[in-house]
Amino acid sequence: MFFDDDEDLGEEGGESRLVQSTKGEYDYEENVLRPKTLEAYVGQSKVKENLKVYMNAAKKRGEVLEHVLLYGAPGLGKTTLAHIIAGEMGGQLKLTSAPAIERSGDLAAILTNLNDGDVLFIDEVHRLNHSVEEILYSAMEDYALDIIVGKGPSARNIRFTLKKFTLIGATTRAGMISNPLRDRFGIICRLEMYTPEELKEIVTRSAKMLQIEIEPDAAGEISRRSRGTPRIANRLLKRVRDFSTMNGNSAVTLKDARYALSKMEVDELGLDEVDRALLRAMIEKFDGKPVGLDTLAAAINEDAGTIEDVYEPYLLQLGFIARTPRGRVILRGGYEHLGIKMTEKQQRQASIFDE
Repeated sequence: MFFDDDEDLGEEGGESRLVQSTKGEYDYEENVLRPKTLEAYVGQSKVKENLKVYMNAAKKRGEVLEHVLLYGAPGLGKTTLAHIIAGEMGGQLKLTSAPAIERSGDLAAILTNLNDGDVLFIDEVHRLNHSVEEILYSAMEDYALDIIVGKGPSARNIRFTLKKFTLIGATTRAGMISNPLRDRFGIICRLEMYTPEELKEIVTRSAKMLQIEIEPDAAGEISRRSRGTPRIANRLLKRVRDFSTMNGNSAVTLKDARYALSKMEVDELGLDEVDRALLRAMIEKFDGKPVGLDTLAAAINEDAGTIEDVYEPYLLQLGFIARTPRGRVILRGGYEHLGIKMTEKQQRQASIFDE
């Protein structure tokens, strides 16, 4: 099963939030903003330099690019890199996601429709089921498809030769990929979070493409609150534009950006009300003591998986919370951000994990 470019290939999680890094209802213009070349792709300099070498070397040898594994947080540009690789190598890009490939026959149908030099992009590749994954091994290694026909003593193996293609697997959880599958990727790239300077460049570029006039200070303000993620930066830009338009301004100013972001309850570090509610619950309901994930989820009326996959990563990155064998615990930075004075007991508790 293939997807159009504007369909969400990632995992679902929680209600739609402006600062969630997974693709949501706000991102319908994402494909318009997607850069088409490595030169136009901002950030990930090490990944870009290496990919350029790998692609040029493959073209010089007249071969297809080796299979590529891209891993990192949602919204960092894994799908965009797949588009760029396909364009640079001169092949067609076919997009799908692991949950959509339910049976081995689904994968066989996809693989047999690929032509020489095509690029197959499988999002959330760690979610492939075992039977599908085993068929993928020979396809990646030998460009062949082994199908078992019949059952029992009369069963026989039929091998189909496939066109030479490049598989690009994308995942937010590289540790969940099985070793046999990981070993078949010749190129493995880790995407890093973006700096505010890189995000400012992205915001400025996106504003130009969307025909939005924006002051440099306003672009910087948006970038600082974008949690290191281009997808969030572009999303906030479009919402700030809406406030600026309703205020009758021809260009987005720093005042417009700050006003809009405050109305959307996105603070200076990019936290929204859900993030702050989680931190407050850890302080007010559990007195800063370690709390289990399920208990915390019940306390804020949220799904435990959503907390773990959507809310926690950025709070962990900021050093506001920590995961411990006894549960989640809020650190000194979380108290300071909320402006809550720590009790002596909370100070002792937090100091254990600050060391």
